[in-house]
Amino acid sequence: MTPLSPAERAALLGLARGAVLAHLGLAPAPALPETGALAQPRGAFVTLHVSGELRGCIGSFRPQGSLASTVARMAVAAATEDPRFQPVAADDVAALAVAVSALEPPRRLADPKAVEVGRHGLVVKKGWNRGALLPKVAVENGWDAEAFLRHTCLKAGLPPAAWREPDCEIEAFEADEFGEGFEA
Repeated sequence: MTPLSPAERAALLGLARGAVLAHLGLAPAPALPETGALAQPRGAFVTLHVSGELRGCIGSFRPQGSLASTVARMAVAAATEDPRFQPVAADDVAALAVAVSALEPPRRLADPKAVEVGRHGLVVKKGWNRGALLPKVAVENGWDAEAFLRHTCLKAGLPPAAWREPDCEIEAFEADEFGEGFEA
C-alpha cells in the first residue's frame, strides 16, 4: 500500500481524538469516510500519551472494517482497555497526544537476522504466547535487531532468547507511524 497523505494522516489523528472525546461524552462521534484510503480495510494501533507519559496502546493486525473505523475503535480501546493504565479521563484531554500506526499485514520471517530496525515491527508467537512491538519502539529505545527480538519475546511473556527456538514464529510488519509531536 502507498503511504498515507498528510491530509489522510491528519484525518486519522482527528478521528482517533474525536472517538476518545465522544466516548468521554465531550463531543459527538466523528463521521467516518466512506471512500478513499481511509475506507480501505487495514489494521492499526493507536497510542495515547498524557503529559508525555504513555497511557494506552492497543491495536489490531486483522482489518475489521475500514482503516478509519479501526482507528476509532482502537483509540477508545487504548483510552479505556489497556490493563497497564487507568482509563483516560476528561481531565486528561488537555494534555492528550495521539499517535496512529496504520499497519501492513504481518509476514513470517524465515531468518530473524532479516529484521530491519526502523522499518519492521515484530510479532513473536510461541504456543499461547504472543507479543508485538511497533517499529518505532526499537528506534525510540536505541535497540539493534537482536535487542528488538529479545524485547518482543519478553512482551510475549517468553524468555528473551525464545526467538532462537525453532517452534517460535517471528513475523515482521511495516507501519505508517505518525502522531501529534511524533515524526516517523
